[in-house]
Amino acid sequence: MIKYKSTEEIELVRYSSLLVAKTLAEVARIIRPGITTLELDKTAEAFIRSHDAEPAFKGYRGFPFTLCVSVNAEVVHGMPGKYVLQEGDVVSVDCGVKKNDFYGDSAYTFAVGAIKPEVRQLLDVTKASLYKGIEMAEAGMRIGDIGAAVQEHAEKFGYGVVRELVGHGVGKSLHEDPEVPNYGKKGSGPKLQEGLVIAIEPMINLGKKNVRQGKDGWTIFAADGLPSAHFEHTIAVSKHGKADILTSFKEIEAVLKEQEIIN
Repeated sequence: MIKYKSTEEIELVRYSSLLVAKTLAEVARIIRPGITTLELDKTAEAFIRSHDAEPAFKGYRGFPFTLCVSVNAEVVHGMPGKYVLQEGDVVSVDCGVKKNDFYGDSAYTFAVGAIKPEVRQLLDVTKASLYKGIEMAEAGMRIGDIGAAVQEHAEKFGYGVVRELVGHGVGKSLHEDPEVPNYGKKGSGPKLQEGLVIAIEPMINLGKKNVRQGKDGWTIFAADGLPSAHFEHTIAVSKHGKADILTSFKEIEAVLKEQEIIN
């Protein structure tokens, strides 16, 4: 059952969503060659708890960490640990926050130092495909319009669009109806209505779309071992015009820009 949100509820989701954005900006400040993925996780958890909020992922279905940190061929649900980031890695960092009984959810894929041009293009195209999907998230459109827009843009570049993992509704639960695939047929699926809050999250592989699950029971890998990228926004469908993006990449990208100047 799809749960539509009131204006007040959307503002509560926005509060949690912007706290996710600030948390990812804190990760951006420290992500570099030589740091472990577990250090990223500890920084994020401390920041979230310092704002009297809860890490949404920690304990969710038994997941033991605050962040999903997925490196290179890891698509999503990577578990933080002893792995030391290397120059040239790409790292998807997915974060959720619960505050005032409502959730926010967002993901950003970071480049660690200099990365190969073909991998940089993958990141750019994946992020662009997210915004192509968001452009379709207007009242009267359908879920299939979002997935079709994401798929069309990514496949122009020969990339694989992951099928097994999808976006989702967000509210008082981290994952609500409806599912939001990153592929699909225009004009298909549930109709979008005012008050619908969803996470749109393209997971795009440099190679083929096929994935496999790791031995840890969580991490999803690109089956061909090539890099993957993942970007996610939580958005609300409004009655008139464009979707309201509740999360933000501005804080993250301001930090990344500042670091480039410093470096």
